[in-house]
Parts: sequence; C-alpha cells; structure tokens
Amino acid sequence: MTNKSQTLYTGVTNNLLKRVYQHKNKLIDGFTKKYNITILIYYETHEDLRAAIAREKQIKGWLRKKKIALIASMNPEWKDLYSEL
Repeated sequence: MTNKSQTLYTGVTNNLLKRVYQHKNKLIDGFTKKYNITILIYYETHEDLRAAIAREKQIKGWLRKKKIALIASMNPEWKDLYSEL
C-alpha cells in the first residue's frame, strides 16, 4: 500500500478486502494511520500462511528500488486496486 507521497507499506492478512478497508478508514493505529497509507497498489495471494509471511519478510528486506519494480510489473500507473477486490 502507499499514499500520495509514495511511502510504501507491506503487510500480510487473511482477509485483504477487510484489512484495506480498515487502513482506508484509519481504523488501525500505527504506521498506515500516521502516514495516511490508503492506496492498494500491489498484492499477492498465497494458499499457505507461512508462505505469505515468508514473502512479506522477503519484500520488506528489499531496497525501495526493487519494491517499485515489483509494483510496476503489475501496476505501472499505481492505480488503487481496492475496487478490483
């Protein structure tokens, strides 16, 4: 997820639609609320929770440039994907 300043946030959830709604409506205290992170620009689905957590940790360990390349590969215009869920 991101904001108008393109601050990046990576997280994991078992209910993406609900979690993005919570971030958009600032129902969760923390980073996303503080920095107004409300735009879903990239997501992946995984059948296995452990795989999802491992992937989250992998992406969080990347440099910003690599994260931006990943986002651009799926969503080059950084459109909000929430409505597609």
